[in-house]
Amino acid sequence: MDLFEAIVNRKTTNGFFADKKVSQEHIETLVKLSSHCPSHFNSQPWRFIAVTDEAIIGNIAKIAGDSMVQLMEDGRFWRQYRKYFRFSEEEMQKTKDGIHIDHLPAVLKPFVRTIFSETGGKIMAKFKVPRMLGNDEEKLVARSPLLFVISLTKDEYKPEELSGFYSVISMGAVIQTLWLATTALGMGMQFISTPGEIPENWKKISGLLKIPENYEMCAIFRMGYNDPDMKRPSIDWRSSERKSINELAYKNTWGEQLKNS
Repeated sequence: MDLFEAIVNRKTTNGFFADKKVSQEHIETLVKLSSHCPSHFNSQPWRFIAVTDEAIIGNIAKIAGDSMVQLMEDGRFWRQYRKYFRFSEEEMQKTKDGIHIDHLPAVLKPFVRTIFSETGGKIMAKFKVPRMLGNDEEKLVARSPLLFVISLTKDEYKPEELSGFYSVISMGAVIQTLWLATTALGMGMQFISTPGEIPENWKKISGLLKIPENYEMCAIFRMGYNDPDMKRPSIDWRSSERKSINELAYKNTWGEQLKNS
């Protein structure tokens, strides 16, 4: 696949993957390509775990699902991310950012704006939205053939120092490389983010994976081969809009158009 094509076609996979194991060759390819990412002084601060064991994946899936329910029920999710929710194509066209919540059970559609709000707790509870999202999260992770875990050495990952900043930049390069490589291989990936918002749950996963004390687990992605015929989760969204060049960038000084209209 052409590089530019891969960048434009890269997408987060919200739904299920094909019922097919990821080949050892492709796993090794993902690690090999990641190893070529830039790092400060060639420090290579990352270490990776490719998780294919179904029992371990199942345990992580349970933690991810429970984390989703907890975040929904205590309101943290809404307070943090409500500003990115869009409920129509018109809103997406206007803002050119956020996620369009366009797929959910028919019974919830008349209440969508209320449900996805800080004040929607009672309606969410009535329709069991937190549990619905939690169940979907658990199933999505449990049915993923591969989890790809990234850890950073604490020798470099020191958030209060510049080395910490540099190591996070390097990890960002790894993540983009993984996204482009999976796209080229006919695979998809999605960040498993919910446990990271609950420190004790993140620590549980780190313990399950036996990550040593001198490394910090920083990211987990679920991966697999794409299947266009797979059904979408019960509640799902799209995020394909992008702001224009002139909205994102300036020339020479802030506010000066990069591209002439």
